[in-house]
Amino acid sequence: MKNRSLVVSVILLLATTFVDAQVKKDSEIKHNKMKTEKTPFVWEGANLYFLMTDRFNNGDKTNDVNFNRTKTAGKLRGFEGGDIRGIIKKVDEGYFTKLGINVIWFTPVVEQIHDGVDEGTGFSYGFHGYWARDWTALDPNFGTKKDLAELVKKAHGKGIRIMLDGVINHTGPVTEIDKVWPEGWVRTEPQCQYSNFDNTTACTLVANLPDVKTESKVEVTVPPFLVEKWKAEGRYDKEVASLDAFFKRTGYPRTPKYYIIKWLTDYITEFGIDGYRADTVKHTDESVWADFKTQCDYAFANWKNNNPNQVLDNNPFYTIAEVYNYNISAGKLFDFGDRKVNYYENGFTAMINFEFKSDAQNGYSTLFSKYSDLLNNELKGNSVLNYLSSHDDGGPFDAKRTKSIESGTKLLLTPGIAQVYYGDESARSLVIEGTQGDATLRSLMNWDAIKTNPETQKVLLHWQKLGQFRKNHPAVGAGVNVEISAKPYVCSRTFTREKYSDTVVIGLDLAKGKKEIGIGNAFKNGATVRDAYSGKTAIVLNGKVTIDTEFDIVLLELK
Repeated sequence: MKNRSLVVSVILLLATTFVDAQVKKDSEIKHNKMKTEKTPFVWEGANLYFLMTDRFNNGDKTNDVNFNRTKTAGKLRGFEGGDIRGIIKKVDEGYFTKLGINVIWFTPVVEQIHDGVDEGTGFSYGFHGYWARDWTALDPNFGTKKDLAELVKKAHGKGIRIMLDGVINHTGPVTEIDKVWPEGWVRTEPQCQYSNFDNTTACTLVANLPDVKTESKVEVTVPPFLVEKWKAEGRYDKEVASLDAFFKRTGYPRTPKYYIIKWLTDYITEFGIDGYRADTVKHTDESVWADFKTQCDYAFANWKNNNPNQVLDNNPFYTIAEVYNYNISAGKLFDFGDRKVNYYENGFTAMINFEFKSDAQNGYSTLFSKYSDLLNNELKGNSVLNYLSSHDDGGPFDAKRTKSIESGTKLLLTPGIAQVYYGDESARSLVIEGTQGDATLRSLMNWDAIKTNPETQKVLLHWQKLGQFRKNHPAVGAGVNVEISAKPYVCSRTFTREKYSDTVVIGLDLAKGKKEIGIGNAFKNGATVRDAYSGKTAIVLNGKVTIDTEFDIVLLELK
């Protein structure tokens, strides 16, 4: 009996040991899986960098002058040398990665008018990219299609999406060498009055900026000057064959808008870009953009099918609308006075939010709760692009760059997509003596200050920490905000999609040094958390975290 009892005891001991070991192993596997699970890219919470191609970085000085553009321009109104090669160099250096950027949007790079005009603010060339002459070619000042292909590939290799800027509303101005497009393509009058739908859409934005007849149902042929140009460049037959194939596949009539839609979506098919920011959206009928999105989706699916090894994920093609003066408070509708339009139902997943710079005057509690409530209810499934400064908004949040730390905190921690306008992160000056109009917003990127100025480096480090936190945690931009404490401000953000879940805790205006932070139900007792801002760790005890840092900000994440 004793031997039998001994055998039973040994068997039970071995079984218990095995079970304990298996439980521990399963726990370790689960824990490691949670730690190593890839953070999904979520457009609704993206950290987007917007740059003016010509002003960001000159990577190839051999392409600085083309088409005899040698006239003296107004201050910051000529080409300054920035190009796609310059963007590539900063991707290679890891500049965007350190900033936590996962989307780069840059101003249009299609071929611009060859001459320039004076719109009342000094003689200007098309350095900004919004004066198209040929949508099928890149402007040599910006680079080549080979450069663009390299940029997309290298950016994708670092988990960064590329968003181009699409213009359908207008051509470039008319000059002595840049002839007006045929009458079937454009109107040259009347000028927009902006008081109702018709006098905002069927008109020119400004004098001498021909408006594409996007509403036209009359078929047109390729403009004679483009026919002549394509033949001189040896690509006429290829371009015509491509157009024939497009119109045969789609069944669309050969009206102006469909030509341009075809030309813009070719960049998706050829290069695999991930999104378009659409320019001057409210100046065309909304159906234009619904058709545009249909063809964007087709082109993106086609590119993915042809390049399976280069596909980043299952995200759809993303479109952001510039509907000037759209505010998030309006929900899904934009009011023309006599008509309201829902652009979210006509081709767009997000819209640029012109209200954010005024909302940012509010405290964290008001700001964060407003955006979380709107984006997780009325706008759920869509988003807005928030910004504090931009290339054509003369009233930035911090024009004199005296609030760069606050700017970074509010922009990067507010729900929605964050638009970092080039130089926001380095306090690039927005007040340039001798400029007229929006030229003051478009100065050269301040690379020297980033290299040598300690104050600039301090500001940049703040934006880098917050940017990486946003990139690493979809909850920051796309999650639900729950306020834990109003003063000092503490909140949690939680994002869930399918099997993925992400939770963070944000504390602002805290005491420097040792501090105790209530975290609500965000993390379980005993969990180890890390402050992404200081790098320090702590243990959750009774719903609180005690941590000693030199900063007044805490960004908690599970370690």
